[in-house]
Amino acid sequence: MIYNLKKVQDADVNNKKVLLRVDVDVPVVDGVIQDESRLKAWFPTLEYLINANANAKIYLIGHMGRPKQQFPTPVSTPFGANNFQFTISEPNLSLKPVAEWVSKKVNGQIEEEKIDIFNTWKIRDDIYLLENLRFFEGEEKNDPAFVKKLALIGDVFINDAFATAHRAHASTEGITKFLPSFAGVRVQKEVEELSRVLENPLRPLAVMIGGAKIETKLPLVEKMHRIADLVLVGGEIAENDKILLKVQHEDIEGRKSVLLVADLNQDLKDITPKSSENFIQVLQNTGTIVWNGPMGLVEQPPFDTGTKTLADGIAKLSAYKILGGGDTVSCIQKIGVIDKFNFVSTGGGAMLEFLSGEKLPGLVALEVHS
Repeated sequence: MIYNLKKVQDADVNNKKVLLRVDVDVPVVDGVIQDESRLKAWFPTLEYLINANANAKIYLIGHMGRPKQQFPTPVSTPFGANNFQFTISEPNLSLKPVAEWVSKKVNGQIEEEKIDIFNTWKIRDDIYLLENLRFFEGEEKNDPAFVKKLALIGDVFINDAFATAHRAHASTEGITKFLPSFAGVRVQKEVEELSRVLENPLRPLAVMIGGAKIETKLPLVEKMHRIADLVLVGGEIAENDKILLKVQHEDIEGRKSVLLVADLNQDLKDITPKSSENFIQVLQNTGTIVWNGPMGLVEQPPFDTGTKTLADGIAKLSAYKILGGGDTVSCIQKIGVIDKFNFVSTGGGAMLEFLSGEKLPGLVALEVHS
């Protein structure tokens, strides 16, 4: 196991105020959550805390999207003064839909409250959800003043947000310097499953990468060559960087995998049927398949054809199959073959960085130190 994590099961949360970092970055349209996968992933940790310690107060914290307007931390405000006010300029990024989702699960009723500088949704007397932390610039900057404001709310910190474990942000890494910190149930599961792939996978191991986040995925493609036997690349990253991908592959010294880059249709919005067929063909005899990123503009049919073809084809294979990335998971869920995958990770970039051998700041902060 790559990480030796302190676990929530070993945390003393009796009669404590618990800050629980969760994945709430879910797709919302007109106030309706489109995919609950990430919420369902951490809910067992919330249930554990509720059942294990009836006297504990639980404060859920997390982020949604990338707000354009962010507020600085009002350092001059004494904790608990409640006199800092800000107006949410992007209500579509409010966590109210998440508060309503949790409320239905725990038979609560949401009310607006204020905890120091944080707009908050009170769900029950023992459960609260702080508004989108990225409305404050201190979250992504890991600003010490912002971290202290967060830390003053709780006595114990539990991180169950694997999807942000690769970010050294206030609510993932900074807060661990101030509070006893532990890994939630879901984070433990992610580390267990992905460690198995990294340390002792069933081979041949194929990694398939799609999507459009070229600037973050291109360096990871190179690292995948060191652990995989096959690297398959599709989506926008394939079209924009086809030559660069091949040059990158040629420059790798030592052990390297076979690289296959998909061709795109004339509209450049989906991979060709021929590429889909080729990918399925080479995946036939693999032992493990890791998939991150759709092959086309899946939100605009018929440009989801390549992804559908691959999903249906991979679903029939006997390989150990791992899926990751918010857009990818949502798409495969709609296609209806999500249950054919052995493990569905809540992380996209975090999953790939983990498999590349990178140390994730949010996990390093939870390790047992002898």
